[in-house]
Amino acid sequence: MKDKYNEFHEWYDEILEKADIIDKRYPVKGCLIWKPYGYKALKLTMNILKRLLEETGHEEVYFPTLIPEEIFALEKDFLEGFSGETFVIEGTLSKRLDRKLLLRPTSETVMYYMFKLWLKSYRDLPIKLYQHVNVFRYETKHTRAILRVREIASFIEAHTVHATKEDAEKQIREAIEIYKKFFDSLYIPYIILRTPKWDTFAGAEYNYDFFTVMPDGRAIELGSVINLGQKFAKAFDIKVQMADESFQYVWQTCYGVSERVIGVLLSIHGDNRGLIFPTNIAPIQIVIVPVIFKGKEEEILSKCRSIYEKLKSEGFRVHIDLTDRSVGDKYYYWEMKGVPLRIDIGPKEVKQEAVTVARRDTGEKILVKDEELVSKLKELMEDINRNLYERAKKWLNSNIHTLIDISDKSKIPEKGIVKVPWCGRDECGLELERRLGKEALGFNPEEKAHGKCPICGEKAETWLYLSKKY
Repeated sequence: MKDKYNEFHEWYDEILEKADIIDKRYPVKGCLIWKPYGYKALKLTMNILKRLLEETGHEEVYFPTLIPEEIFALEKDFLEGFSGETFVIEGTLSKRLDRKLLLRPTSETVMYYMFKLWLKSYRDLPIKLYQHVNVFRYETKHTRAILRVREIASFIEAHTVHATKEDAEKQIREAIEIYKKFFDSLYIPYIILRTPKWDTFAGAEYNYDFFTVMPDGRAIELGSVINLGQKFAKAFDIKVQMADESFQYVWQTCYGVSERVIGVLLSIHGDNRGLIFPTNIAPIQIVIVPVIFKGKEEEILSKCRSIYEKLKSEGFRVHIDLTDRSVGDKYYYWEMKGVPLRIDIGPKEVKQEAVTVARRDTGEKILVKDEELVSKLKELMEDINRNLYERAKKWLNSNIHTLIDISDKSKIPEKGIVKVPWCGRDECGLELERRLGKEALGFNPEEKAHGKCPICGEKAETWLYLSKKY
């Protein structure tokens, strides 16, 4: 296994293949095959977000993949922003189509065309919809499995419509809280930043993005919460009649998370022995390994089956390894696959009416009495998740650097995120990007900076966060 921190990309590609997460040998660049083990982890992950959306009044829908070009082009900034990424269908194998159809890179245009037809009165609002679909984007940059692909196989996008600006702002706050709960449930630490104007989502007023730092020191966006204001409402002529009988444009928000979150999770929590899944999204939470001794086979296997049935009835995702691999090979295999807990059962465990439990995150082994097993496993799972988060949080914190003086290039960190005092002007922010050789991630409006903007010398209003990023 490659070293995760010194050879991250090699480690990442190797572990995705060895652990049966995906297969990238399909002959279309950026289109992946999700294997059963990886796809189960993906579904468990995305189901957490779907539950959070449902709990906050969002309803699931489905809209078409194909978008007519004339509808896609209605919002000019959106068209310009996605023009280089959007796939176009112009015909079949035997004939040319009457009009161009686009594969959705995201669903604003197809949804908002229908919102104009559906919404008539302020009484119809708010609406809060989401869909779980695949989307297509022609990534011209170097693709990276799961993290940067051309077919995003699992994308959950929410779209809301409101009668007032205040209600839309309230929805932005709710969406941020939903995403905080989601990423917290995956034990991924993050920072939340408002993007600068020059990097705001095409057609939006502003957006807040969630970022973390990968093992190679680059920042990566986890998800985005976007206030669309009335730009799309005006482009699509979405008006409702208000209580005073006037007709007003609606206010809109949208927010989305893709399968990328799984790639980030595997990267952050894994180590040089392989993956480490948080227990709540592990395809297999517990693996039972029989430690067979000659003449003791039946009693050992009988206890393995008994423990398996007991744990399965308690709702654990559990598996017995009955392959003919050696015990050492089984240990290596399941550690590499990231199973959080392993139960060893041999003659000693049968005699003592106990099992040996091994933690994937620390390697610690403990002997647990059979009657205490269920409660102990639940306790260990909580502790594993807590430990994964603490390690990841320590990594993130160690990779955020405050930079006051940018004149000495030798003191500018090559990796991680730097925060620089900033006056708030676009021209100074763009110059900071150029001088530091990093991209602006955004700023926290509530975080006041001290000192002066290193570009114009005027009083800094906030900190601008910059990094090399995916």
